Amino acid sequence: MNKSRKFILSCLFALCAGFAFASHGETPPYPNFGLPRTEEMMFLVVQIGVIIFAAKLGGMGAQKLKLPSILGELAAGIVIGPWALGGIGFGDGIFATGIFHGGALRALAAEGNAFDATSPELYGIATLASIILLFLSGLETNLKMFLKYSLVGSMVGLGGVMVSFVFGDVCAVVFLPKFFAHFAPLAQMPFGQAMTQAAPLYMGIMSTATSVGITARILSEKKKMDSEEGTTIMAGAVIDDVLGLIVLAIGNGIIASTMAAGESGAASGMDWGEIGMVAVKAFGVWLGATVIGVFAARYIAKGLKNFFRSPVVIATMAFGLSMVLAGFFEYMGLAMIIGAYVMGLSLSRTDLKHTIQESLDSVYTFLVPIFFCVMGMMVDVTQLCSAPVLVFGAIYTVLAIAAKVLGCMVPSLFCGFNILGGLRIGAGMVPRGEVALIIAGIGLSAGYLTQEIFGIGIMMTLITTIIAPPALVGLFAPKKKGVRHPKPSASDSREIAFELSSPEVADYILNKLVAEFRTEGFFTSLLSKADNIWEIVMDEMEISIRRTDKQILVQCTEAEEAMLMTAWMEVASQVNDLAKSISKPMRSDAMGRMLKDTQRGTALKTGNVRNILRYVQGFVMLPGFKAENKEDAIRKIVAAIAKENPRHVTDVEAATQAVLKREASMPTGLDHGIAVPHGRDKSVTSIAGAVAILDNSGKPGGILPDYETIDKSPVDIIVLTLANDQAQIPYLQLMSAISRVLRTDEGYAMLAACKSVEGMRRFFRGA
Repeated sequence: MNKSRKFILSCLFALCAGFAFASHGETPPYPNFGLPRTEEMMFLVVQIGVIIFAAKLGGMGAQKLKLPSILGELAAGIVIGPWALGGIGFGDGIFATGIFHGGALRALAAEGNAFDATSPELYGIATLASIILLFLSGLETNLKMFLKYSLVGSMVGLGGVMVSFVFGDVCAVVFLPKFFAHFAPLAQMPFGQAMTQAAPLYMGIMSTATSVGITARILSEKKKMDSEEGTTIMAGAVIDDVLGLIVLAIGNGIIASTMAAGESGAASGMDWGEIGMVAVKAFGVWLGATVIGVFAARYIAKGLKNFFRSPVVIATMAFGLSMVLAGFFEYMGLAMIIGAYVMGLSLSRTDLKHTIQESLDSVYTFLVPIFFCVMGMMVDVTQLCSAPVLVFGAIYTVLAIAAKVLGCMVPSLFCGFNILGGLRIGAGMVPRGEVALIIAGIGLSAGYLTQEIFGIGIMMTLITTIIAPPALVGLFAPKKKGVRHPKPSASDSREIAFELSSPEVADYILNKLVAEFRTEGFFTSLLSKADNIWEIVMDEMEISIRRTDKQILVQCTEAEEAMLMTAWMEVASQVNDLAKSISKPMRSDAMGRMLKDTQRGTALKTGNVRNILRYVQGFVMLPGFKAENKEDAIRKIVAAIAKENPRHVTDVEAATQAVLKREASMPTGLDHGIAVPHGRDKSVTSIAGAVAILDNSGKPGGILPDYETIDKSPVDIIVLTLANDQAQIPYLQLMSAISRVLRTDEGYAMLAACKSVEGMRRFFRGA
């Protein structure tokens, strides 16, 4: 087979997602179990469904604990995997060995057989997820920051990568033979040769990766994103990712060269010249592809926009290009994920960046949790809990932490930082993340790592992710500067808080604000999707924006504040124009005519009306209700609700303000003398409400002249509803049911004629 044909097949292999990250090496494939193709596909569909539910629940649980969702997805994979719940069989049919065939796999393992823990089809989906993960990671890389902070960032990133790699590799060479018998040959080799074996190399590479998402959240919360340490950490993390992938490329090349030498019967001993050539080749392929990609990105973007008009199609084709490049890198002996990262990095400075991110977001949300869950499924919990794994894992984790702290701190001392600043930078670079897990997955699927080592990699990732935040918070607790020559205080970062009406509004405004900076040519980077942290950069300006509940918090210097306020006013103007354009037709005469012409009584079926009106049975009934004006009526009704339901309304004033705020936004008077004011607030624990029949007291034309209705009719009946601002309640159905009952002459007259609480309740029971 000639090389061109092999290259084409490699690209097709990438486009079809492949069956593994790399060739499986000596690891036997997943057993077929003699199932027909239809049953294999049935198992795949069921497995994916179970994985989706487990991954989402695990991710939500981790976020509740203020941890990255990937850790919860990993844990979910371990729980449902073939070595745990997925191996529990039920019935006598095809599910007798469990959804993930765990029973059959354990039987094969007991006989001394080796195999993959997941099917090729399932692992192919995980491969596709790894490619999109690294492609989008490349898109989010701040190339300009990479170049701007190339000196200090490179020193910190390079120091962290080199020391971490050496510590991890040496740890494997020294301790693996002591804890695991099948690694005994390492002890018989010369030390240099042992360091270039597959398992030690991958353990060194695993410890190099840094996940900056958690660090970004802590820096943002401590208002240190724009500090000297924060800027250095962010720049170092960008360079750290790139260097980590280069080390992976070089490591794969060394392993391939070593295996080729072994197969050819070459004499033992390392040819360091050959290894050097492999390293140069791997670095050259990466650097060449990156340089070509960066320079060609503008033309790629132009071509995609000219040929394909739809943003979704453009994003799909860009992802297709990343898969082709991933296949090329695999063909060249490097990892597919490096090719995907390079394509993302190349397109990160084009105007297609955000189009691709937004279009692929749903694909990312679907696939990536599956990837991490599948990674967890590969962990054999029985081996993970063994004493050798726990002891060796603890040693490896401690060394991984020490390596990052020392490797990043020492270079920072030569860049103007003091010891405190160096420790802060080192602690900020400690957390490992998705790249470390992907590297571990590559090593496991290629047969370079065992189940125990793979579990140790997950253990190291988990522990470093958990301990880094409190360590970083503690190091920033002292008010001392981390640099030897602090900048004047006038340039220090400050935080500006914008309070919005709800989390939904805050999220909308945040996206509009980021888009406004983007149109001005700023580089916008999403540092943490889970924590809503954005970084805005142009030349010397660096602004950090994050959202917490109803607040938008911005970190910037005094010089950057004017730019921020200008952008905020522009966004506010756009939102106000939008609100006016929406609200104007909603209160027009045409709206009133439309409601009058609408056939009444078609909103809900009769059975649904009865079910929904059961809520009204618990409402407070207020016949003969009197009030001076609309606000007075709302305050009295809310107070009556709280008096009768103190557990449901814990703060009367907060609940009242919620209703008044909603009323100020748009009056809730309908036609036919009916008003339906409502409000949502956290002080309301359960849906509560009241029905008030106003006492005209000889005042025809209504006693609430300031209560606007669509048909200008006087308000005689008020149905006020309170609910929790986060709970899901059938409010629209409730209003529709009440409207169906009351917006008829008969229904309105019957309720208006009620003079007692019992009479009102009888009306709704018989409605």
